[in-house]
Amino acid sequence: MATIPPPPDEEPVLPGDAAAKAPSPLRYADYRYYWFARFTAVMATMAMVVVIGYQLYDTARTDYGMSIREASFQLGLLGLVQFVPLAILTPVAGWAADRFERRSVAIFSNLIDIGIAATLGWFTWTGGLTLPLLFTLAALHGVARVFSGPAMSAIAPNIVPIEVLPRAIAMSSIAWQSAAVVGPAAGGLIYAAHPASVYVFAAVLLALSALTLGRVRPVLPPPAEVRGHPLREMVDGLQFTWKERFLLGTITLDLFAVILSGATAMLPVYARDILHAGSEGLGFLRAAPAIGAAIVALGLAIRPIERNVGVKMLWAVAVFGAGTVAFGLSTNFALSMLLLIVMGAADMFSVFVRGTLIQLNTPDHMRGRVSAVSGLAISASNELGEMRAGAMAAVLGPIGAVVVGGAAAIGVTAIWAWLFPELRHARTFKPQFEPAAR
Repeated sequence: MATIPPPPDEEPVLPGDAAAKAPSPLRYADYRYYWFARFTAVMATMAMVVVIGYQLYDTARTDYGMSIREASFQLGLLGLVQFVPLAILTPVAGWAADRFERRSVAIFSNLIDIGIAATLGWFTWTGGLTLPLLFTLAALHGVARVFSGPAMSAIAPNIVPIEVLPRAIAMSSIAWQSAAVVGPAAGGLIYAAHPASVYVFAAVLLALSALTLGRVRPVLPPPAEVRGHPLREMVDGLQFTWKERFLLGTITLDLFAVILSGATAMLPVYARDILHAGSEGLGFLRAAPAIGAAIVALGLAIRPIERNVGVKMLWAVAVFGAGTVAFGLSTNFALSMLLLIVMGAADMFSVFVRGTLIQLNTPDHMRGRVSAVSGLAISASNELGEMRAGAMAAVLGPIGAVVVGGAAAIGVTAIWAWLFPELRHARTFKPQFEPAAR
């Protein structure tokens, strides 16, 4: 199964010094299919996520008569119910990405999300939405995401040569971030025009993603000789990440910084009751970070960074925290949009460095499991960050929750730079493990 072109006779060019000279990953048909599948799936799920959050907050305020603080706490619970399946199923999802054909795992996840979109569309159309129903479907959406993430992440290193991987990761981020711009904005606008139609829009996009991903050549699991008992393999993935201090520091930096500084959960509050922008404004607020991220991702795809990558990642996280503080204090819609764009740009920079370092410092037969651990950290930071924000908003109000969280993220960055000097000393993207040539 030759999903990567045969290596040249001479020693391959490695990421770092010549990363900017590597060919475009779009030269490879499999990568083009992969890119489009990622774009359409993310656009669909982001449209769903922004509407689910708004519907839950609006339902709590309108149908249940909750105050702003009480409804804000419900948004925190929404993050928690999405995190629980991630925490439970992440080892299984990582094992599945390393044991089974990775495209099939990702396609199956899309099919789960199509069913969720259809259910939400029906109950939105009939006016039967309740808080328990929204929480249940949000949890099922978490199940779909936990299996999709590791499988999709583990596909990319197997369909492009190693010297193209940093640029492929940047372009994959462009797919994600550009979809994260269009998806929330489209979701908010479609919901304002006809609430149930947003879920039809999402279901169609998810079906397109599944069909396109099916065009990628099969990405089979590692050979049988590197396999073991399923439970042993799951534990091995966790142990490998724990023992590799570099990976541990990289993953946990994102985990704690975003748990403390996550402001996404409060966006429905800001849109409805602070900035008075409604569901359309919420769509634009959710899209704003992705605008900044897409700009940075495009720049990194054209000219990947080569030097002092670890220090730059740490500074990017600090800028994200500072932007969160400023956003929390803003009461002007245009200024809030600008600050969210800056936050998205900083986050994209750190995501690019972290993603490339993780892929190139993990052996291929463990990429699914390590990607699952990384995905759990990212999802935990998002969902638990929403829970933290909601709980803190119940005490300090939404503005206090956002400002305190952003300041705490800056502190975490400084602490991690001291606890994990490996991050500061990461100069280039020189890989420790190369993708398997299949």
